[in-house]
Amino acid sequence: MELSAAARRALPPPAATVRAVVVVPARDEELWIGRCLDALAGQVEVALEGFEVVVVLDSCEDGTAAEVEAARRRIDDPASDEVPGDPVSGVGSPRLGGPVIHVIDGPGQGAGPARATGMDVGCARLESLGRAGGLLASTDADSRVAPDWIARQLEAIEGGAEAIGGEIRLDPDEAAALPDGVLARREADLAVRTAEAAARGPAEHAHFSGASLGVTPRAYRQAGGMAWMAALEDQELEDRLAAAGIAIHRLRPVSVVTAARTEGRAERGLARDLELARWLGERRYDGRDFSLPELLAAKTRTVAVILPTSECAATIGPILEAIAPLRGAGLLDELLVVDADSPDGTAAVAREHGARVLSESSIRPELGRARGKGDAMWRAAAATSAELLVFLDADTIDFDPGFVTGLLGPMVLDPSLALVKGTFRRPFALGDSTQEGEGGRVTELVARPLLNLHFPSLSGFTQPLSGEIAIRRDLFERLSVPVGYGVEIAMMIDALRFVGLDALAEVDLGTRQNRHQSLRALSAMAGEVMVAVERRIEAPPRPAYPSFRPRPEAGAPPELWRLRCEERPALVQ
Repeated sequence: MELSAAARRALPPPAATVRAVVVVPARDEELWIGRCLDALAGQVEVALEGFEVVVVLDSCEDGTAAEVEAARRRIDDPASDEVPGDPVSGVGSPRLGGPVIHVIDGPGQGAGPARATGMDVGCARLESLGRAGGLLASTDADSRVAPDWIARQLEAIEGGAEAIGGEIRLDPDEAAALPDGVLARREADLAVRTAEAAARGPAEHAHFSGASLGVTPRAYRQAGGMAWMAALEDQELEDRLAAAGIAIHRLRPVSVVTAARTEGRAERGLARDLELARWLGERRYDGRDFSLPELLAAKTRTVAVILPTSECAATIGPILEAIAPLRGAGLLDELLVVDADSPDGTAAVAREHGARVLSESSIRPELGRARGKGDAMWRAAAATSAELLVFLDADTIDFDPGFVTGLLGPMVLDPSLALVKGTFRRPFALGDSTQEGEGGRVTELVARPLLNLHFPSLSGFTQPLSGEIAIRRDLFERLSVPVGYGVEIAMMIDALRFVGLDALAEVDLGTRQNRHQSLRALSAMAGEVMVAVERRIEAPPRPAYPSFRPRPEAGAPPELWRLRCEERPALVQ
């Protein structure tokens, strides 16, 4: 999608000497864009009148525009006090006379549409000069191109290249601040990706990124241009080039230094990748690392363990027996079973084992009967005043007290954590045999793909639907809680919005066996999970239709199920 003709006419025509146009999308980049433009102004082996820069200001609310104007002044007056040097890229003071920096407004829809807007404008400007074989390049506002970045790309085009990917190097000072292991994992991943990239053209590295890419206008048009995507528009362009049969030359001499920050404007990209890598290194724990004496010594807040139950008479007794020593030692201040009036006697078994037992529908009875697991959890929070709430599934066959100490350990020892999810290895029991890694079908087929699609910061969580959760009361009370199976994934998404990824953690609790539902029954569970996620996607809200037709059973009449789509409001507004 291109700018209107009126918007394009707002820019003066390009000089006849222009061979390259560089596009820089920017949104609230006042700390970075000055260095970016200085690096472009310091290009060597190419005439300054031979290229121009198009900065796309995309709904900036900070001083980005002012920094662009300051860069223009530095170019016009290299003796100005504003001229910096850049020890990382080696760029010194810009030289008098160029390049020309144009500024256009972006559509305000994210980095992808902003870059696409600039690329469309740049392509049209080169075509107006009859330079379908010129260079249409892009970098990011938080990146600094090498002094010969443009020259090396023009050289590659003269040698027959139509698309070029530059190597992305992390700012060394910022990279040094990343947790141990992040850079090593990144390098290992890049090695694999470099081998894969060789199928799409000469590959000296793995990158084809918005921070450093170049195409000829001819190739850009042949590929269909750049898609208006909120993020990953560079990957989409790569796929379009490949589909058009255009080889991508990933060249090491074409390089940029980019910020190793973990907070970026785009939903996807390097910043998000580094954020997740840092989280994986800092916020994943092994439940075996936390001992009862250690937690007792560090405990400063009251703790309630809550078990929502439905038809769990066969498993609730052993679970409560395993938890009892923790309560006796003082780690737990309350042990609460919230039962769905189970006809199998779950409540009686729980009372025999010393738990406080409440009928879920007796809590907030003015709301009528409880509607499901999420509703039981929401109501249970009103039945206890504990500062830390630990929710556990009650159908676990091989429960271990380490489940509780593992969930509590990170939160007790690190007050900055607000939510800890348990993760397990989930074998699938089928008769007398088990299949490793085949449990958690809705998790693998629905929950994790949805998080990867819409909430990539949460994609590191292995078991987003795990019922083993420790959460601070003050956070839980702020959450809208789906009454049914959407509760766990909704808690994660809302917690991310309220407290950020650094306040969330995952702890490995070993192996868990619990009841498996039929595939047909799981379809309704998947539907409720999808409804909870869809309501949290930033898009125009759509109503959730509860009617659900399950897979027909041979010889049985058609059925119509109703999904539990309603949510309980936040306890504290």
